[in-house]
Amino acid sequence: MGRNKGKKPATYEDIEALPVGWVGEIVEDLLYASPRPAVRHLHVASRLGILLGMPFELGPGGPGGWWFLDEPELHFGRDVLVPDLAGWRRERVPEPPHDVPWLTQAPDWVCEVLSPSTETKDRLRKLPVYHREGVRHVWLIDPARRSLEVYRHGSGGWAPGERYSGDIIARVEPFEAAVLALDLLWLPRPEAERGERTPSSSR
Repeated sequence: MGRNKGKKPATYEDIEALPVGWVGEIVEDLLYASPRPAVRHLHVASRLGILLGMPFELGPGGPGGWWFLDEPELHFGRDVLVPDLAGWRRERVPEPPHDVPWLTQAPDWVCEVLSPSTETKDRLRKLPVYHREGVRHVWLIDPARRSLEVYRHGSGGWAPGERYSGDIIARVEPFEAAVLALDLLWLPRPEAERGERTPSSSR
């Protein structure tokens, strides 16, 4: 939730004062404090890191050229953001910085895994900051809806790209060089019907 102190803008000391396990972010001088995400949320983020990391960071079977971090703390002026995943192109930022608690170099791609308590913040508060800082692509993944939305940086704001849902296989920008099987991101539902994955992309 966002917490407006009223007397003064939120500072990093407010983040440090949060209970252990809580994630703090500051956007437009407001403190947003969130508990650790649910397992379904963590499962999506962890699986996505594996699926992208192998071909795009470690190289086997893919083009390489990227490095990724889970939940990096990003400092953009007074704003402090913590995306679920972020990636940097090596041609722009060759290696992660060493021995620093946070990063100031904007990623080329970020992914936010949505939950009912964070979706408004992710969509309405954080996306404008990512655009301002020059992030080129944002993914919004909703585990409950089993959907992935792609946004690309435009001159006047975020331009919506493809929207994917269900268990399809697709080539998703900016990682079109490898296929992404969305069904590998979702936890199984007891009532879910079983079937074969079909390559597809749809809005």
